[in-house]
Amino acid sequence: MSKLKDKILEIADIAKACPDNLQAICFELLLRDYLGTAPPKPAQTSGTADSLKDTPGGVAKEKEPTLEDIGKGQEDLADSDLHVKVRHFLKKHDLTLSELSNLFYKQNDQILSLCDDLKTTRLAESQVRIALLRALHRAIQTGDFECTVDEIRAECNDRKCYDKNNFSNNFTNNAQLFDFGKKYNKSVAKMRLSEDGKKELADVIKELQ
Repeated sequence: MSKLKDKILEIADIAKACPDNLQAICFELLLRDYLGTAPPKPAQTSGTADSLKDTPGGVAKEKEPTLEDIGKGQEDLADSDLHVKVRHFLKKHDLTLSELSNLFYKQNDQILSLCDDLKTTRLAESQVRIALLRALHRAIQTGDFECTVDEIRAECNDRKCYDKNNFSNNFTNNAQLFDFGKKYNKSVAKMRLSEDGKKELADVIKELQ
């Protein structure tokens, strides 16, 4: 039992190296492989009738995804994927497309995050960095450097850095980075980056490389 527990922890660490949206299926596939419970691969056949012959009701089963399948369709960002406002942002702050591709990637026409490590252990700083990167994620596709408070709170929870008691104060202390005024309050539902916020975002992008 102890050996199995250690192996499960090892598999969990490996799965964490995948993008967030792929970690669960990666963990499941690796665990199945270790336990020897992966479904057998269907035999190659020459015709549709043969491939359905041994399937109940003649309905083909959906193929289980493999680790190779998981990685299919993943691409680095291209200039054409970026809204013109983001291209101007990169140029203004001396950033490169390569640096941006270290934080985001494209899969099946979706822009997804690669950033697993915010490179800070402080809750307040983690909260602000999540807001900045969320705004950048939105801007890549729409040109609007903004995000919702609900998105920030949800990701803080996912990353185990949600400081409920100081959530409002953390934003008030960094009010110059956003457009809600001098003090954050519960009526704020969406945050747009100020010019200071975009400058701070550029610094964070460079630090996360």
